[in-house]
Amino acid sequence: MHGREAIKTALEQTRDYLLLTLNDFTDADMLVRPVPGANHAAWQVGNVIAGDPFLVAGEIPDLAYPRLPAGFAERHGSKQAASDDAAGLLTHAEYVKLFTETRAVTIAALDQVSDADLDRPTSEAFRSWTPTLGHLLLMTAHHTMMHAGQFSVIRRKLGKPVVL
Repeated sequence: MHGREAIKTALEQTRDYLLLTLNDFTDADMLVRPVPGANHAAWQVGNVIAGDPFLVAGEIPDLAYPRLPAGFAERHGSKQAASDDAAGLLTHAEYVKLFTETRAVTIAALDQVSDADLDRPTSEAFRSWTPTLGHLLLMTAHHTMMHAGQFSVIRRKLGKPVVL
């Protein structure tokens, strides 16, 4: 397996895990906080959705990410805690659809780069924590898994079965 294939596998597996952990959530479940002060699943998956284009689009040009709803990136950004107000949030089905479409673009982006490109330095904004394109693409997968792992706690709180 080469670098691009390994990264593609990581992006696909984290996509699948996130979808598996949210599969049986209702719209109401998406707003459950595991503990006071923690972000709910709607904010978490929204942060992953906004994260893919934030991380990747500037490093691999001409990617056709889906257009995010107005204010989406700000509402789900790291500087904005999840609101209990459902206004401006999406339904479970809308989050799943937008995540699936967004991640498909990120995965397809690997067809535009070579294994050698994975060693290319990232832009100055990312270089201190993802020094190469390969690091950045792997961070995109890790970002997904970090948030999806938090859904396990919400699942337990809701009395849902363990999925893995």
